[in-house]
Amino acid sequence: MKKILFRHESFLAFAIILFSIIITLINPSFFTLENFFDLLKSFSLTGTFAIGMLFVLISGGIDLSFTAIATVSGYTIAVLLLNMGDRLNILLIFLIAGVIGVLLGILNGAIIDMFKIPSMITTIATSNIFYGLLTVITKGKWLYGFPTWFGDFAQIRIITLRTAEGWPYGLSIITLIWIVLLLAAWFILKFTVLGRSIYAMGSNPVSAQRAGFNLRRLHLFVYGFMGLMAGFGSVIQALLVQTVAPNSLVGKEMDVIAAVVLGGASLTGGTGTVLGALLGVTLLGILGNGMTLMHVPSLWYKVIIGVVILVSVSFTAYRRKQSIRKRVITE
Repeated sequence: MKKILFRHESFLAFAIILFSIIITLINPSFFTLENFFDLLKSFSLTGTFAIGMLFVLISGGIDLSFTAIATVSGYTIAVLLLNMGDRLNILLIFLIAGVIGVLLGILNGAIIDMFKIPSMITTIATSNIFYGLLTVITKGKWLYGFPTWFGDFAQIRIITLRTAEGWPYGLSIITLIWIVLLLAAWFILKFTVLGRSIYAMGSNPVSAQRAGFNLRRLHLFVYGFMGLMAGFGSVIQALLVQTVAPNSLVGKEMDVIAAVVLGGASLTGGTGTVLGALLGVTLLGILGNGMTLMHVPSLWYKVIIGVVILVSVSFTAYRRKQSIRKRVITE
């Protein structure tokens, strides 16, 4: 019991409860079932990106190109929807976006592994290349007016309730997709050799290689998986806003990294859980929603993101240092 109480996830859960109480006391409309379902739906995009980022951070890398990958994937499916929408379906849209994301992600992994360039430098470079080429080709044009079935899919609810005024709300199909992705990621990290090998590579690449893990394949998988989540995220973004723009996801990188690091993942690799990432996304989402309900200027949200990253990294580094110190004393 004591071990559970002092886990990083427990502190996050406590913080979520505390902030929820404070926000509700200021604005009671926060603590409603309608707002809860809306929050879950709004978390879906950041949450999907966070799943991919979790894998990358655990492996000891970082990816700053996923928003560019998502934008390329999203623009591609938007063009397809506008030109041959009636011949497509939602599964095919997710498949096309996912394949594009995986290919661009694998490109990142291949460059990082072959040339031993730090992942941050590589993904900053590829991000500029992807964004630059897309902007040149599209001339920054926004796309909208997608087929009716695409908009109708976004309105599907697994659970449907009604407000006092009769407006429908409930668990969105978009939220359900995110939950399925979370469960798949949890299964991979918790119960497969692949998951254990990603942790091993992030903790100590040399030891992982000596233990027989193929680091090249792991790099390709991790960045390909990040690309897959970026591709899926691009579809979720299009479903949420029903429009696609070349610059719509610019700046989203820090929100995602902050959420995953807040959830306990280390920038030095080897640590992190799906539950922690979920709680990190939830806490940041609640803070953003709470600030809106409390009429706090949105510019302060960026300040909070910066503070969150700084505090989380410092806390994780401190805990790691304490763990090493205890191990040395024990030995």
